[in-house]
Amino acid sequence: MSRAEIFEEIMLPHLDAAHNLARWLTHNDQDAQDVVQEAYLRAFRFFDGFRGGGDGKAWLLEIVRNTCRTLQRREGRAAGAVPFDEAAHSGGTADPGAEEKVARQEKIGILRHCIELLPVEFREVLVLRELEEMAYREIAEVTGLAIGTVMSRLSRARKRLEDCAARRKEAAQ
Repeated sequence: MSRAEIFEEIMLPHLDAAHNLARWLTHNDQDAQDVVQEAYLRAFRFFDGFRGGGDGKAWLLEIVRNTCRTLQRREGRAAGAVPFDEAAHSGGTADPGAEEKVARQEKIGILRHCIELLPVEFREVLVLRELEEMAYREIAEVTGLAIGTVMSRLSRARKRLEDCAARRKEAAQ
């Protein structure tokens, strides 16, 4: 099997996770696509340094995270400066009753908005744990943090998310 075939087998299954993380960190679908493309190029270039372990997801997402940070520094903008386009990223499911659908969309909108308001260090651990379902150890690998720090940031992110959602719900009533 060639190097390219091995790379594809190990890294391509994580394309959606890479794009999801990049989209949450850049707040822009086009930038996320650029980040993922650049991250995959970097991952391929340095694939000889990949030591295995797991399925490669943590290694790839660490590259995505670092690529996002590089893009943001290069463009001189803070993470979170561009609003998230909720309409472009909301998914559809089975068609519940109209009232249920509106209530569900409202809850999703509140959560998305509150996630967007989180500082990037909280948002990234929340996205990796809750949306990508990564273990604390894997998040620690991706972020370069100690597991205790990951757990602390995740706890604080959840608390901030809960508080924000409660305030938004109260304001809507």
